[in-house]
Amino acid sequence: MAVNSRSSGGEASPAFELKAAGFTLPIIRLLDGNMEAVAEQLGVKVEQAPDFFRNTPVVIDLTVYPDGAGDVEFPMLVGLLRGYGMIPFGVRGGTKAQNVAAEGMELAILGDAFIRSAKPAGGTANQPVGGGADSGAGGQDPGHGSTINGTLVTRPVRSGQRVYAAGGDLSVIASVSSGAEVMADGNIHCYGPLRGRALAGARGNTEARIFCSDLQAELVSVAGHYRVSENIPADLRGVPVQVYLDQKILRIEKI
Repeated sequence: MAVNSRSSGGEASPAFELKAAGFTLPIIRLLDGNMEAVAEQLGVKVEQAPDFFRNTPVVIDLTVYPDGAGDVEFPMLVGLLRGYGMIPFGVRGGTKAQNVAAEGMELAILGDAFIRSAKPAGGTANQPVGGGADSGAGGQDPGHGSTINGTLVTRPVRSGQRVYAAGGDLSVIASVSSGAEVMADGNIHCYGPLRGRALAGARGNTEARIFCSDLQAELVSVAGHYRVSENIPADLRGVPVQVYLDQKILRIEKI
């Protein structure tokens, strides 16, 4: 028998809170209905950064899916994504028939505002750092404050935590542990060891940069262009560097 906890006044204490929050989710924009081609090309991407895709919720974007490409083979596509460790979450765009087929695979039908929302409705510890911190396992708030057009994190970002600065820069004056993730729509400044993942220009800002005093990262990314630890030269690890895009090529240079 379920028993409600009650306050001293006899009223039932709330068991949960339901609030809206803004998140940035990876999007797979489907350009072709050929699932064999999708599988082949996606396999190459995942092989380059398997940890980046593991247990990652993704949205299937059909906004530019060609009219003549035929029906989307959702069972095969969903199975393919799950096979690579991703968690298909929902679908954006597409025709009514495609949306019905997506619902048949228990995928959410998402509006554009859900993906791009940067302002969570209501304060909670599970939201972007532009107005809060998105904490992962353990739910620990890494501690943050505001700077001009940016967010300041003063405590270590531990494994399993994700911190996202919506609409500006992110400055971390502590360490970023392996398995942690720091994201920003603008630049990322890390003044302690960067061992986790850092993603600057999360909404496509190709001018964004990552600055860190001690690069030991699992992955660095600017506007979706990334490099994993195995592809970072040894002479650039453990030293101050900047990471930026040069003609769509990700560069890492000593500072």
